[in-house]
Amino acid sequence: MKITLDEGAKAKITAHLSPDKLVLLTFEDGVGAYSQHAMIHMQTQFSINIISKDMDKAGYDETIPTNIGDFWIKGYSKEDLQELMTIKLNQRLDNLILSGEVGVIDDNLGFIDFTEK
Repeated sequence: MKITLDEGAKAKITAHLSPDKLVLLTFEDGVGAYSQHAMIHMQTQFSINIISKDMDKAGYDETIPTNIGDFWIKGYSKEDLQELMTIKLNQRLDNLILSGEVGVIDDNLGFIDFTEK
């Protein structure tokens, strides 16, 4: 499993990174400290979360390599992901799109930096 980010997505995410931070690719299922909701919906939803290394990452037990470093995931969320994925920035709407070999996984990938006040 691997994720490649385009230049726009790399710039958006790395602007929030430093050596003391981690990136989570959160499956929005309402489980865990960083999942925003558990609404019943027909669409798979994910978000990119930035946390500091000293924040709780319980449940995030696996990583996916990317071209900006590893993204931590809840292992069971792999069933909603694909082997080769991309994250692209939609310049017009300033949102991120997560896609795989078969098509779009999430056309409005959330982004929350939990280290910002």
